Amino acid sequence: MDYDRIILGIDPGTNVMGYGLLGVRQKKPELIVMGVIKLNKFTDHYLRLRRIFERVRSIVEQHLPDELAIEAPFFGKNVQSMLKLGRAQGVAMAAALTRDIPITEYAPLSIKQSITGSGSASKEQVANMLKHLLKIPDEKMPDLLDATDALAVALTHFYETGKPRLAAGPKNWAEFLAKNPDRIARR
Repeated sequence: MDYDRIILGIDPGTNVMGYGLLGVRQKKPELIVMGVIKLNKFTDHYLRLRRIFERVRSIVEQHLPDELAIEAPFFGKNVQSMLKLGRAQGVAMAAALTRDIPITEYAPLSIKQSITGSGSASKEQVANMLKHLLKIPDEKMPDLLDATDALAVALTHFYETGKPRLAAGPKNWAEFLAKNPDRIARR
């Protein structure tokens, strides 16, 4: 299928990493695929990182996304968990960068807000809203919510990049006056 653009969303994890691909056709998003990369069979953290890199690179090569949207790690009390999660996120980003794919990070709160209207929404509420918004049939809904979390990141990126942008204003008064000589009061 031909899409105007393809967005890869990733929900990083060290036990399970979710991914979701959105195709955009005529400014309308639709689900291409979503799934998870299960990592708990690897006891060595470094082997998990290698698996993340290989699978993300494989997904990138298969679907050729134009952009990567990834959930930013949230700050918790367990420093070791945050470190491992940051490494997983970095390895996924590196896999995308092998194909020069631009990357955008989104905070978990802003993803939930974007999809459900509430920053305190549960994973189940996010999944149900995605099902409704993208008209995903029951049989395509995954068992693990890491996949829908990843799809939510991709849809958030779709929404954010579709917003109108204000033109950059002048850097200083001299630039403003040079561009707007008719606005100078002459006495």
